[in-house]
Amino acid sequence: MAPTLAELEVEHVLAFDEARFGLKVTHRRLWCPFGERPPWVHEHQYCWLWLYAAVEPSTGRSLVLLLAHTDAVCFQCFLDAVRQEFADRPLGLVLDSSGSHTSDKVSWPPELFPIPLPSYSPELNPAERWFEELRRLFANRIFDTLADLEQALTEALRRYWDNPGRLQRLTGYPWWCDTVQTVTPS
Repeated sequence: MAPTLAELEVEHVLAFDEARFGLKVTHRRLWCPFGERPPWVHEHQYCWLWLYAAVEPSTGRSLVLLLAHTDAVCFQCFLDAVRQEFADRPLGLVLDSSGSHTSDKVSWPPELFPIPLPSYSPELNPAERWFEELRRLFANRIFDTLADLEQALTEALRRYWDNPGRLQRLTGYPWWCDTVQTVTPS
């Protein structure tokens, strides 16, 4: 049985997930003049990047990496980056039970503890809310190359990095912040 949040004695808890962004975009409804068909542009290439993101909902602080796959190697790279970015404190990392997250090939860095979410419960992960917002920004857009997509993602993410309060308002569910504040040491 996994330890509870209170038993881990972590100082901060990050919400983590990964999302796929690619040249093939999602279509959403568009406004257009009555009687006219909306201009749907479509990309047939199957190329994408994986956005690995960890966010601290109570402060809006985040770490993002764009990686090529969702496998144990990329997840290990992300965990090492998290430990380096948040080196000064014990951390809990809330995540789902994806195969790469539970792989035997992953070696968890010291004082970084996995906190698994219940199965089939993405609505409990604040990082998912951030991805919804980003997907809304990229709907109905086409990118010629992965480099163009990466540049657009970086620009979209910059407004959250420059203003962590925006990310805090988006991901800081009251029940999350209250729970973390209650069980973490002061």
